[in-house]
Amino acid sequence: MAMAQEWTDIATPVDIRLIAADMDGTLLDADSRLPEGFWPMLDRLQQRGIVFVPASGRQLATLQSMFAQAAQPLSFIAENGNVVTYEGEVIETHVVSKDITRRTIDLVDRATDDIGLVVCGLESAYVQRTDAPFVAECSKYYHKLKEVKDLHEVLDYPDETILKLAIFDFGDVESKAKRELGFVTEPYEYVVSGKHWVDIMDGRVNKGVGLAVLQARLGITPAQTAVFGDYLNDTPMFEHAEWSFAMANGHEDVRQAARYLAPANTEEGVIRVVDRLVG
Repeated sequence: MAMAQEWTDIATPVDIRLIAADMDGTLLDADSRLPEGFWPMLDRLQQRGIVFVPASGRQLATLQSMFAQAAQPLSFIAENGNVVTYEGEVIETHVVSKDITRRTIDLVDRATDDIGLVVCGLESAYVQRTDAPFVAECSKYYHKLKEVKDLHEVLDYPDETILKLAIFDFGDVESKAKRELGFVTEPYEYVVSGKHWVDIMDGRVNKGVGLAVLQARLGITPAQTAVFGDYLNDTPMFEHAEWSFAMANGHEDVRQAARYLAPANTEEGVIRVVDRLVG
């Protein structure tokens, strides 16, 4: 596969109508915060009618709170594509079954490794592990987070929809997932979404599917779409955008899959490339 081109090779301006960006390791800085230049960039985009979409494994409520000060309501691809909103309206959701949820809870309960589970519902996320280091990690991504004595009880909540299951491993999750998650079979799959996180979800769903839903709603083509990502769960978006950017700090496979290489998240890479694309 050909290596990605440098972002500086792009002749500008480009007819971009939709920009989707992953959060952690992509848009956010080293402290998991929105960079200083983000809000002026968003104002420029919204004034030009260009849609900016945060696309994340994070919870919808978390994304909504992070971008609450936006002048116009944003659309979101949340929970790795399991929830898609358009200007505040939920237009797409996907779920996991009670059976796969129960088996995953049982796996984590039996584990001797330092791992924990988040059951990600549409109304809230749920954990039974309550130690401060684990809850601190979860709270970064799930602002609506409830502690329960036993995650099995969430299976019986009548008004809850379980979107995905997120396992946090204080070690290296990628090799452990290959060893332990063999029971995850079609229609489900596990997706490594960071060094310490793996998501179990509907295998037919990903950020790319969520992006396609928004493109269809907005009447925007891949030629008018730019996407940014750094990790394996971001690459499905590249299939729906002619302008695909891997961050310089990204996973090697992601850098191989993208058409272009952007500066690192610690260098405001998304903002710098967007400014070049739209002028």
